[in-house]
Amino acid sequence: MRRIEALVLLSTLSTSILAAELSRPRGVGPEFAKFYKAADGFTCISNPSIKLDLSKVNDDYCDCPDGSDEPGTAACTYLSALSPPQPIVGAPNTTLALPGFYCKNKGHIPSYISHTYVNDGVCDYDVCCDGSDEWAGVGGVKCEDKCKEIGKEWRRLDEIRQKSARNALKKKTELVNEAQALRAGVELRISSLHVEIKDQERKVEELKKKYEEVERSERGKVVKSAGKGSKVTVLAGLAKQRVEELRDALVGLVNKRDELRRKVKELETILSTFKEEYNPNFNDEGVKRAVKSWEDYAAKKDASPESDESAEDRDIESISKADSETEGINWAEWETEEESDIEALYKFEEYLPASVRAWVHQKLTDLRILLIENGILADNASSRSESKAVSGARTAYQNLNDDLGIKQSSVGDLIKDLEKDYGPNDIFRALKGTCISKDSGEYEYELCWLDKASQKSKKGGGTTGMGNFVRFDKMYFDEEVDAEGKGLGTGERTVLMYENGQHCWNGPNRQTTVVLACAEKDEIWKVVEQEKCMYRMDVGTPAVCEIGQKKADSKKDEL
Repeated sequence: MRRIEALVLLSTLSTSILAAELSRPRGVGPEFAKFYKAADGFTCISNPSIKLDLSKVNDDYCDCPDGSDEPGTAACTYLSALSPPQPIVGAPNTTLALPGFYCKNKGHIPSYISHTYVNDGVCDYDVCCDGSDEWAGVGGVKCEDKCKEIGKEWRRLDEIRQKSARNALKKKTELVNEAQALRAGVELRISSLHVEIKDQERKVEELKKKYEEVERSERGKVVKSAGKGSKVTVLAGLAKQRVEELRDALVGLVNKRDELRRKVKELETILSTFKEEYNPNFNDEGVKRAVKSWEDYAAKKDASPESDESAEDRDIESISKADSETEGINWAEWETEEESDIEALYKFEEYLPASVRAWVHQKLTDLRILLIENGILADNASSRSESKAVSGARTAYQNLNDDLGIKQSSVGDLIKDLEKDYGPNDIFRALKGTCISKDSGEYEYELCWLDKASQKSKKGGGTTGMGNFVRFDKMYFDEEVDAEGKGLGTGERTVLMYENGQHCWNGPNRQTTVVLACAEKDEIWKVVEQEKCMYRMDVGTPAVCEIGQKKADSKKDEL
């Protein structure tokens, strides 16, 4: 029983809907049907003071200032405040009340088409697939209903687009996760460097104090007077240095001699082979002179007695050896001076008891430093070279301090990187440094994310810089999207500005406006030169996709 009642209710509802469809005048959409229900006449939608007889609706004459009385014709395509001629109280509203002629497109998607295209003799299947816009058959044109096949093809392509959109969103999620991981890595590195810097600052301070103490201690040491022994020591040092220089020069000459011997041997082999293999019947005077010269040279060489080069080499080898305690000169004997009686006076503290020695030594050192700092005694640093102790302490301090400076600079760079704009959710952090390219026939274009854009001629020549990334921006676009989903569509789009590129001859520096739209993969779609050296590059990327965003948002449905 309930099933019968349900069938009756469904039948009644279907009949009501069908009746509503049939009661609407041609060209009226369901959202405007309520304005055409009155049985006693029609009231202009935007000008309710004007009431018309029902016969005036779709009579191919514009009676309402807003064109609402002609939903199914092209009569009200162009409206004027002077039309209609009848008196109207106040200023009439001449803005079109209807968005266009309503195409039901059963089996596909209902749509509105501009009244301009109604009965123009052209089948507009891309918007009105049921052909209802050409109901008058102007010029004998008959537009068949193709919504079934067009709707089927559209649904197939839409499924591809939807799948591509889902994949794009999935890739965007991956990019966001990667960007967040990279950001977290930078933050972790900053934290780690802060800990290292804090510990290293403490070590640097310790090394600095140690260096200052060693330097102060060295300044307090007594400088022995330059007596007779000192002159001998200095002379011995100069002689040792000179001998080392002569030895190095000798070794260099021996190496050059050996190299020349090798080259002479190689040339003798070449000429000997040439003499053995040349054709004596070949009448070339130059060749004959060369062979004769070689024979004379070989004869002189064979006639001269052989010198004993081995003995000479042994002598040179012996001279080339470094001096030591067992061979050559024992320079240590001449560089070490015997302690004089005067020098012993400087070591009087060694005769003191051990319990007093350290205290006396420190007091004497402090007294000497005090006298030096007050200009009473000369500073040892100006009269002798830096000691190894001071040099080692200073090097250790400077190396660690330089490394500290590098780490502090790195922290500053990393903090600036965190403050830099990488787009929503830092998503372009994951793309930074990667590049995409497009072969456009004559040129090959390349875009490196947040870096640079360039153009390279395929006919040869270098790469032309089209700009360097400077900032993000937003721009509004209203353009077509093709069947593959490539295009900017309608709405606000993310823009990357690349400026200060290579200078254009007799023009400005090149710059490129990179406009981004949702796509399954990073791809350059189109590059155009809008003005001289001012380029626009349309690029698809999953980085700008949004949930619920239509990849094909155009004025007409894509087929």
